[in-house]
Amino acid sequence: MLKVQELKELIKALDQSSVDELKFEQEGTKLVLKKQQAPAAVEKVVEVSREQTPVVSTPVVTTETPKEAPVSEAPKQQEVPVNTNVHTITSPMVGTFYSAPSPDSAPYVKQGDKVSEDSVVCIVEAMKLMNEIEAEVKGKITEVLAENGELVEYGQPLFVVELV
Repeated sequence: MLKVQELKELIKALDQSSVDELKFEQEGTKLVLKKQQAPAAVEKVVEVSREQTPVVSTPVVTTETPKEAPVSEAPKQQEVPVNTNVHTITSPMVGTFYSAPSPDSAPYVKQGDKVSEDSVVCIVEAMKLMNEIEAEVKGKITEVLAENGELVEYGQPLFVVELV
């Protein structure tokens, strides 16, 4: 049976995630949590009436012959090179991100460290379970995107790895 504190943590995690419904069953006890649906947005149409005022134009007489305006090139859109040689390690679940196995230990990895497919890069704690997250690729950590102790969502990027 779940304790009240565990229920509160489940509700909080569901509320902060993009998941709409959570079903949980343990030892014959079933729990179903659903987010309340937001009311449908209603568009409000506002009509604006304009008074029509007559426009008086005066003819303009010029003695110059029209010259061709210089044609300017359209500004070129700057293409940003996309580095296809990188992999993003994402969180496989909603939970708390920990960069080290314990508070007094060094982090599993930091920017610049080399990792292999089976290297543990962090822990995501979900419902009191410590889940070790592996790199799944061989490369070098170029960015650490999550802070220690931060709540992370399913699919949230945690690390950027430059593939080797």
